[in-house]
Amino acid sequence: MSNDCGPGQDVQSNLKSVLILLFEESDAIQTLVPELLASLGSDITLTQPSHFHKIIDESIHLIHGWSPDLQAHFIAGHPRIGETRNLSVLSSKEQSGGTSAAAPTPPEVLLRLQHLNACYEHVYPGLRYITFVNGRSRAVIAEEMEDKLGISHSLLPDQPPVESLVPVEANSQPWLTELHRAVEDVGRIAQSRLEKIEREGLLQLRE
Repeated sequence: MSNDCGPGQDVQSNLKSVLILLFEESDAIQTLVPELLASLGSDITLTQPSHFHKIIDESIHLIHGWSPDLQAHFIAGHPRIGETRNLSVLSSKEQSGGTSAAAPTPPEVLLRLQHLNACYEHVYPGLRYITFVNGRSRAVIAEEMEDKLGISHSLLPDQPPVESLVPVEANSQPWLTELHRAVEDVGRIAQSRLEKIEREGLLQLRE
């Protein structure tokens, strides 16, 4: 009689921990773990971080097949751009854009980002703005968000008024296109994190 009952609890638990590290914590990870195990099967290897590139690629492929609501829930595991509290270690480093503690993000930029997040979430209801920071400063990301929203570059904390922007209908093609872009950027963030983990030897797991 075969004792093959599928991946053990240790593999599932370790895989979940890796996915949270790479993608941020989200209830949607609970959906991803069994789908990933079913998709990759014996190809799931948690002994070498280099194998995780395949895991990330397959994860993003599977996530694109989810309902829009579940995809939106997944990307919301990432913090908003400009948040400074309750960040994971990796998110904190990514959002700092290389700025040191001696040269933190100016408060006016943080206030601007807070307003831009509100604007974005008004225009794209149910979505959170996600971008692959890739070493850029928060000020540069603010300009990227303004360009995405079609508004002028500014450091004003409340302009334009949120209500002056026209929302995009949820699940419309422009909304779905933006959701697809966000999921892709979560994958790019995860690949960047993995490269850092490989360089610094931050991941020690056993199957």
